[in-house]
Amino acid sequence: MSLVVDITGLPEERLLFAASPLAELTAMLHVLAAPPHHPSSGPWAARVRAGLGAELAERLGEAEFLWRSSRADFLLPPHPAATLEEELDAVDAIEDARFVSAALVTTCGSDRVLFGTPSPLDDTGTRDRALERAQARGPAQAAFAERLMDDPRAVRARLRRTLEACGPAFFDAAWHRIRPQLAADLRHKAELRARRGLADMLHAVSAAISVETTPGGSGARRRIVVDKLQDNTTGAAGDGVTFIPSVFGDPHLVCVHAPGWRPVLQYPVAVPDAAAPVPMAVVARRLEALAHPVRLRLVRTLARGPHTTGELATAWELTAPEVSRHLAVLRRAGLLSAERRGRYVHYELDSSVTASLGADLLEAVLR
Repeated sequence: MSLVVDITGLPEERLLFAASPLAELTAMLHVLAAPPHHPSSGPWAARVRAGLGAELAERLGEAEFLWRSSRADFLLPPHPAATLEEELDAVDAIEDARFVSAALVTTCGSDRVLFGTPSPLDDTGTRDRALERAQARGPAQAAFAERLMDDPRAVRARLRRTLEACGPAFFDAAWHRIRPQLAADLRHKAELRARRGLADMLHAVSAAISVETTPGGSGARRRIVVDKLQDNTTGAAGDGVTFIPSVFGDPHLVCVHAPGWRPVLQYPVAVPDAAAPVPMAVVARRLEALAHPVRLRLVRTLARGPHTTGELATAWELTAPEVSRHLAVLRRAGLLSAERRGRYVHYELDSSVTASLGADLLEAVLR
């Protein structure tokens, strides 16, 4: 599973790296709305929630569908500015139909509800489908979607005031504190790009990002591949791609990939000595390996200590070739270690890999 951004023919200078106040603010709002995703930010989130005034807390609750499960595309600026005010001005310049469609994607919980359809501001069929999807998500989502489609200008103005009120409440202090960290990350990426090239620089952005080049003369293609839960492809066209570092975004790689929007990727700044993320394909392979009843029996035996193929075959009344085939699957999944002792090979469950499987799965699906 992956998100693919086609950058064939795109000059590398159109890969923009910049910090964004609006993107970081909405990363913070996501932390406040979904604290289980961000245990390391728990103390910060608790302090902020405790200090929020009742009116601001209510306003954030009204609009949290724009950043709770996923982020509305207009909240990740394609061309970041120096201040939150400038970026909100750019959001204000988006036409109503485009803004409403982007907002309904997150409110309705689906990126396909409005794809290829007329605007819900003009078409009653699209409006009814959007309301039906929002109602399935809950009464609060339905009420927000209805207000948004009835009076988008009023909802947009209220949203802007809400985001602006976050400044003195908590954002300004946090932004002042983390700006040096974001600047250091951007300098590091620029140095890597100059010294080692695009592929190494993007791998430093995240081990879940790679660059694939398909040779073939005029038919050669170049793609950025992001290990994400969704399978989607988008093109950078001539506009480019934007990368935004985030302190509060970890562990998410947030990607704008809807048709008509410049691709934007918000990534967590590097944490020293952090382990590389486990690809979704590896997690899936491990789960599949453990799902087979015979392999699960072998794993339960191997968890108690090293065993040979013959010992496992005798214990479970299997043939040695059967056991070997199952052990091969478990080894390809990285779940076993093997040690030769004279004539025999002893297999043992890799307890560290097995113990981290739940955490790896959670990180992969949250990515």
